[in-house]
Amino acid sequence: MSKSFPIPLNALRAIEIVARRGALAPAAEELGVTVGAVSQHLRRAEERLGVELFARTPQGLKPLPDLVRVLPQLSAGFTQLQDGLAGLTGAQDGVLNVTVGSVFASRWLIWRVHKFSALHPGLELRLTVTGTMLDLGRPDIDCGIRYGEGDWSGVDTRLIGGQDFQPVCAPLLLEQLKSATDLVRVPVIEDRTSMLDWPAWLRRAGLDPETALGGPVYSDASLAFDAAISGQGVLLAADMMTADAVSDGRLVRPFDLPVTGAKGYFLATAKGRRESKKLSLFRQWLEAEVPASVCGYVHQQPPGGSVT
Repeated sequence: MSKSFPIPLNALRAIEIVARRGALAPAAEELGVTVGAVSQHLRRAEERLGVELFARTPQGLKPLPDLVRVLPQLSAGFTQLQDGLAGLTGAQDGVLNVTVGSVFASRWLIWRVHKFSALHPGLELRLTVTGTMLDLGRPDIDCGIRYGEGDWSGVDTRLIGGQDFQPVCAPLLLEQLKSATDLVRVPVIEDRTSMLDWPAWLRRAGLDPETALGGPVYSDASLAFDAAISGQGVLLAADMMTADAVSDGRLVRPFDLPVTGAKGYFLATAKGRRESKKLSLFRQWLEAEVPASVCGYVHQQPPGGSVT
């Protein structure tokens, strides 16, 4: 006969959330209880298990090694429970909730949502656009698209593209860029949110990777793109994100010298989450649409419109 849980399931859920998020408040919000109640859950669980689970530090609660070791199993277990309940009730079968960053949403996905909807008219794509890395284990999020190296904790990833990058600029700057050495004489846009590597590209172009470049500074990636389109300077950007603007003439690649980096765009899901039918359809669509877009697909844009 199977043994009952030594601690209540709600307490186990509180432990999992606090260990993953490093704070009591997210667990309180998700469980619909007070922060004090969550604290009591943790204290009583430690007493019943006879194991200290968290270190209380000035920076918050830090899971101790024993808890860190089993946390992936706990997270995967709760994710599977959520998926099982959703499958039992059929909840949200017709909605796919995706969290994405603003650049991917505004420069690529928003121009293609209609294509996905046309292929799958019974499936609504709902986007949560944010620069914050949301918890993919939340029941209201099916998947995310993240930029990086794909090695996030507690997440399963599949690369979809975006590893090639190079400088782009408005056509009016092209005459000033006969060679890569001309970059020191034109404005170079600094996107402070970018994870792209100017030194790597300069090295590929045969220049000193420490070459000083200067120009307008932006802390919003979408504004940096608009600045490049308006002719304010040269921007280092992923080919996948600039493909449409290059195809329709708003941007040019003055050197046609891409570099393939370690970072890219990944389809990400909570570790242990089964691939639902709707997520499988979205993944298959991305696998077909991303290569097509990079190879020169031009989106249908309203007359006089711009990607914003």
